[in-house]
Amino acid sequence: MDEVFRAINDPSRRLLLDKLFDEDGQTLGELCRHLPSMTRYGVMSHLRVLEDAGLITTRKVGRSKNHYLNPVPIRLIHDRWISKYAEPTVGAISALKAHLEGGRPPMSKPVHIYKAYIRATIDEVWEAIVDGEKTAQYFYGTRVESDWTVGSSMNYYDGNGNMVSKGEVLAIDPPKRLEFTFAALWDPALVEEGSSRQVWAIAEINGMSELTIELFDVAEGGAIYEDFTNGFPYIVSGLKSLLETGHGLPAPY
Repeated sequence: MDEVFRAINDPSRRLLLDKLFDEDGQTLGELCRHLPSMTRYGVMSHLRVLEDAGLITTRKVGRSKNHYLNPVPIRLIHDRWISKYAEPTVGAISALKAHLEGGRPPMSKPVHIYKAYIRATIDEVWEAIVDGEKTAQYFYGTRVESDWTVGSSMNYYDGNGNMVSKGEVLAIDPPKRLEFTFAALWDPALVEEGSSRQVWAIAEINGMSELTIELFDVAEGGAIYEDFTNGFPYIVSGLKSLLETGHGLPAPY
């Protein structure tokens, strides 16, 4: 948390975070345009500080590097400090879906990336993702059910047994990678936009697990995108809290 506080204690770095909030996935050249009086090296140095603090994550695409806002560390600060003194007011459940069902070609570049470092083994993180008893403790009280084979359904159910989302497993490589579609059923606006595609990847890093979640096939600014970016910090933070402490987070509503 010290690194996060130091990283945001600079107006230029806060500006870069704001610009990534406005438009995720920008390259170094695009970000340099927001700080015209600063050298390219200076912007690179600020981005390195933000990445070291976990506030942004990057993805190489050819010779370019795309930068993505990662709000999970800020969410963890909120849960540790702010929510002790004020009632959390997080947005609605994240939908995680896009226009796949509307016939759009799949995107090669994710529109949003979340990354978290969890003090647990990759097997433990994988189990938390595919075990319905575990998802009910951090995924807004919903249980996941699937045969976990390519082409099988992947659905989430609420405590009353109602299906709240449906999807399909597109690729699976336990305990390292899961790719699937996700279509929300609880909101007509989300249903209308169709399905998103997500990739959950786990890697072992210095005795911890690095969890990376990529969102594809979603229109920026649409209902799905807004639902994902508002609700997913809670989900990822809840998964991390569950594995590290044995307890999920309080419901954000």
